[in-house]
Amino acid sequence: MNHVLRFLKDWALPVSMAVGIAAYFLFEALPLTPRIHTLARQGVGIVQPALIFCMLFLSFCKVDPAKIRLRRWHLWLALIQSGSFILMALFIRYSHCSQNMQILIESAMICLICPTATAAVVVTDKLGGNMAAIVTYTMIANIMTALVASLFIPMISPEVEISFIKAFSAIIVKVFSLLVMPLILAVAVRYLLPGLHRLVLKTKDLAFYLWTVGLALALTVTTRSIVHSTVPVVFIIGIGIISLLCCIFQFRTGWAVGRRYNDQITAGQALGQKNTIFIIWMAYTFMNPITAVAGGLYSIWHNLINSWQLYKKRNV
Repeated sequence: MNHVLRFLKDWALPVSMAVGIAAYFLFEALPLTPRIHTLARQGVGIVQPALIFCMLFLSFCKVDPAKIRLRRWHLWLALIQSGSFILMALFIRYSHCSQNMQILIESAMICLICPTATAAVVVTDKLGGNMAAIVTYTMIANIMTALVASLFIPMISPEVEISFIKAFSAIIVKVFSLLVMPLILAVAVRYLLPGLHRLVLKTKDLAFYLWTVGLALALTVTTRSIVHSTVPVVFIIGIGIISLLCCIFQFRTGWAVGRRYNDQITAGQALGQKNTIFIIWMAYTFMNPITAVAGGLYSIWHNLINSWQLYKKRNV
């Protein structure tokens, strides 16, 4: 029994991913009515944000607000993200590439510009990184993404008739609301309810285990989207390769930049771990819907890398 518990603890993320994928196929195999399927999807849509909110609140309670400040490596990562996105947008705009090529490039673009995952603060904490630094960069990345994407998406997708203000507002509301509210609540509890704050701090790994539940749900949704996708297999393979390369590039680049500023773990998570729900939403809202596959596949790659990092951390 102890060996089983040890295995589950060491490989919590891969187990969570496997459970999420298996849950989809098991649910589909059951003789359930379409009404039940609809209610299940609606339930996941409610439970996922609630889990993320609770997870972030627990994590933010550990962060000293006085340490949330700009660091030099933040600027380098923001430049890498925005610069790569802009260069690809300009290439699409002026190269007259084929539609198939544009789909693949757009898949890379949204993997690169996508802001840091809200769950990155939980994984960074487990890896021994700087939680305040990644909270700061997550906010920077959200604002930067809203600005850059709103300016350059009309260049590559002129058929999307949306103003800069409307696009900026839509992105900010989508990716910023779940980040700001739990931070405000955590700061309020720290200063107004110190007894409750001390109690929250005793829940050492609860945020991480909430994330494993959220990850299982995310993989269930991802599996469903891929299975029900009408995208040709060749495109799924191509987008899968591109999303994997983007994931490896961003983690390695983040580690390299962070190493120069003695913050390798945090910078790697800040650039490599992405809000993949945002990728899917952005694809459906502003780009070719086929590129939404990139979000689901990227979530697999970055969680596999996180699992490898956590394994190394425990066995050093």
